[in-house]
Amino acid sequence: MQRLFSVILAAIALVYWAYFGEPARAQSRTAQEQLAVDIYKELVEINTVTETGDTARAAEAMAARLRTAGFSESDVQVFTPAPRKGNLVARLRGTGARKPILLLAHLDVVEARREDWSVDPFKLIEKDGYFYGRGTADDKFMAAAFVANLIRYMQEGYKPDRDIIVALETDEEILDRDALGIQWLLKNHRDLIDAEFALNEGGPVGLKNGKPIRNSIQTSEKVSLSYQLEVKNRGGHSSLPTKENAIYRLAEVLARLSKFNFPFPFKLNETTRAYFERTAELEGEQVAADIRSVISGRPDPASLSFVRLSANPVYNAQLRTTCVATLLEHHARRTGRRSQGDAGAGSRR
Repeated sequence: MQRLFSVILAAIALVYWAYFGEPARAQSRTAQEQLAVDIYKELVEINTVTETGDTARAAEAMAARLRTAGFSESDVQVFTPAPRKGNLVARLRGTGARKPILLLAHLDVVEARREDWSVDPFKLIEKDGYFYGRGTADDKFMAAAFVANLIRYMQEGYKPDRDIIVALETDEEILDRDALGIQWLLKNHRDLIDAEFALNEGGPVGLKNGKPIRNSIQTSEKVSLSYQLEVKNRGGHSSLPTKENAIYRLAEVLARLSKFNFPFPFKLNETTRAYFERTAELEGEQVAADIRSVISGRPDPASLSFVRLSANPVYNAQLRTTCVATLLEHHARRTGRRSQGDAGAGSRR
């Protein structure tokens, strides 16, 4: 297991640094590197926005790449549980000495409106050593790396001691709300993705002064819970305002919510404590001292160390439960009255 795990992580890191490193690399790519970039480009340029895009098209495109590389039809399957919704499952056959490993990535992306972008979000643009486009990091790079690595393993005749399964799922960005992604695969084709363990997104490569200092492995994830706050009243005409106003009431609630974020209690678990202990070794003197002070016991929320550390959104989210308003909408019934305001608030704990 250790050898295979190292091979996969090394391959992912190699692809990352080959394509996210110096701009000059674009002029001197090997055939394998260029193939990986081509796969990455193809994925990014397929619109897979969860609500309006086509993950089935992306799954079929990746399946075609794998079949062209020599994978059999039985080892590369695309499932479309609903129109425009696709999941890919591919398998590189090993010796079978150990149980399979599952490499999991998602094909869907969040909305990208052209007017919000300085470039076309569905064109892969390489500039100054960076790639631009919707999903370049979350999560099409990972999906492309998995596919590129499978093709390379096939070309080189690599025979691991266990099967390597790649699953590219749909609808991760909406937590598989309609059960068309990983839940559908588990329910209908558990045998195809059954594995001893899985590697999913979540643990990035850490940089400091442009150099990699860590390859993080995420062992757990905070659970999200969403609430919808709705305020209604009789409404009326703007020329005849009344004391009761749904918008003002909702605004007051949101203002109270904004002040409630930081009072959530401090709490570490085995994973977050280990994260902070290792992170302190890589941070500057002041931040390192703050981390060690906070995790040494039950910190005073008013202490400078705790306040400074909580001001960092990444660190704060690992110190406590968080809650934030995420969406504000206005709905007016066509009755001559404006009557309702909605707000969405999401929390992670």
